[in-house]
Amino acid sequence: MKNRRALLMMALAIVFGLGAVVLASRWLLRQAPGASNKIVVAAQDVNLGQRLTPEMLRQIDWPAESLPRGALRDGSKLVGRVLKTSVLRDEPLSEAKLAPAGTLGGLSALIAEGKRAITVRVNDVVGVAGFALPGNFVDIIVNTQSNERAISKIVLERILVLAVAQEVGRDETKPRVVNAVTLEVTPAQAENLDLARSVGTLSLVLRNQVDPRPGTTEGATKGTLLGAHELPPASPAQPVTPPVAAPPSRPRVQVAAAVLRARSCIGVIAGVQRTQECL
Repeated sequence: MKNRRALLMMALAIVFGLGAVVLASRWLLRQAPGASNKIVVAAQDVNLGQRLTPEMLRQIDWPAESLPRGALRDGSKLVGRVLKTSVLRDEPLSEAKLAPAGTLGGLSALIAEGKRAITVRVNDVVGVAGFALPGNFVDIIVNTQSNERAISKIVLERILVLAVAQEVGRDETKPRVVNAVTLEVTPAQAENLDLARSVGTLSLVLRNQVDPRPGTTEGATKGTLLGAHELPPASPAQPVTPPVAAPPSRPRVQVAAAVLRARSCIGVIAGVQRTQECL
């Protein structure tokens, strides 16, 4: 009797266990990602400015509760699009990382709407020893002559470096000394920059990536550099008229003799005394 009851309990345990396994498997199947949760990712590392090809794209399953914002699902619509930022392998793609449809590859795809690209000549000093890399922000200083005095002044601030030489990659951090830097500017800034490099020498000043504060200055001159006010330019010297020389004066003795010679004198004899009187 006891053995029969034990066998019955074991049979019931087995049945309930099998039921639990079936229910759990069905629940897991319902929770598994389906086709609607597939998103497009990069099949390899792709640099900005490149046109996407089918070999650069693939679809993977992604948990529904953690889908990236703006994730794309149809890879066929992305073929031929141009990246405006570099992506790594298995990184999800989104519209924010793509240039507008119809954009050709290259540097033009990286220029923001309403902006322009202008290239300036640099050297190892002007180019901040090669640390002005694509993706960095710089200020631009011009050194020129103003009112016949030397002055250095910041003329443009927070300018994005698009490329150095012919490279637009933004993944490297190693400094590169080049002879040209391409900057992203507005049309008005492009005019100011072109004028600045024609009237003086340019220098790039590397700035913090997340610091938007403007650097308001009056510019530096020799006076402010040395801590003293500059003296006004000297006025032209006025011609000095030499004094008229006075005629040489005659000695008093000569004058007296001349006076005596001009006077008439007579001798007077009175007895034994003789005197002379002059008129």
